[in-house]
Amino acid sequence: MSKAYPSNLTLNQFELLNDLIPDPKPGGRPREVDIWQILNAIFYILCEGCRWRALPGDFPAWQTVYTYFRNWRKDGTWVRIHDSLREWVRVDVGRQPNPSEAIIDSQSIKSAAMVSQSVGFDGGKSIHGRKRFLTVDTLGLVLRVLVTAASVGERAGGKRVLKQVKQMGQAVSRLHTIWVDGGFDGAPFMMWVMDFCRWIVQVVLRPEHSLGFVVLKKRWVVERTFGWLMGCRRLVRDYELLPQTSETLIYLAMIRIMVRRLA
Repeated sequence: MSKAYPSNLTLNQFELLNDLIPDPKPGGRPREVDIWQILNAIFYILCEGCRWRALPGDFPAWQTVYTYFRNWRKDGTWVRIHDSLREWVRVDVGRQPNPSEAIIDSQSIKSAAMVSQSVGFDGGKSIHGRKRFLTVDTLGLVLRVLVTAASVGERAGGKRVLKQVKQMGQAVSRLHTIWVDGGFDGAPFMMWVMDFCRWIVQVVLRPEHSLGFVVLKKRWVVERTFGWLMGCRRLVRDYELLPQTSETLIYLAMIRIMVRRLA
C-alpha cells in the first residue's frame, strides 16, 4: 500500500471507478497488481507533475503503471470512463444526461524542450508550444478535447474538435447551440457548423473599451474549466511527446474532479 498522498483515491472513489475498469482479457495471465494502486500512481503523476521514471517506490513499478495508462489510452478506456462519469454528474445535479448547449475555446501553452511533434508558434499569444481546444457543457464538464500545434487557427481547430463532438452520437443528440468567442467568428465557420453539425453558433464578444478580466456570458464556464486543469502540475506545461497523451491527461484530470464530486 502506498503512502497517503493527496492525489490518492479514497475507497469510495475507487469503488465508483472500479465498476468502469475493464476486466482482464480472457485467456491471459490473471492480474497480479492492485488496480487501486495503479490508479493512484497515475493520478500522482498527473497532480505532482513528475516523470514516469520518478514515480515513488511504494507504487507499482513505473513500467507497469505506464503500460496500463498507455493501453487504456489506445483502446479508448479512459474516454469511456470519462463519458460515463460526465453523464452521472449531470444527472446528480438534476440535468439531462445529454447537454443541449456547449462552449468551445482554446488555450495555448508552452511545451517542454524535448517535445517536437505537433509544436508551433501562436503569434497572438507569443507562445511556442501547443494549443488545447476544449468543448464543454454548461456545467464546465468536458465533451471533447483536441491538442494541436499552437500555430493552428481557431476555426481550423474548432472544426476538428466539433467533428469529434459530432461523432459522440446519441450522447449529443440534444445539442443545438455552440457558444464561441470572437476568434471563432466568421460566416464560413458558422455555416460549416450549421451544415455539417446542424448546430447554431452564438458569438460572445468582449465589451468595447473594457480593461482587464471581464465575466462574459457562457464563456466564463470554459475559462473555469481551464482553471481546473491548471490544478494539475503535469498540465501546466506540455511535457508529452504525443498530443494524444496530452488529451488523455486532460480527460484524467476531469475524471478525478468528477469522481470526487460523485463519491
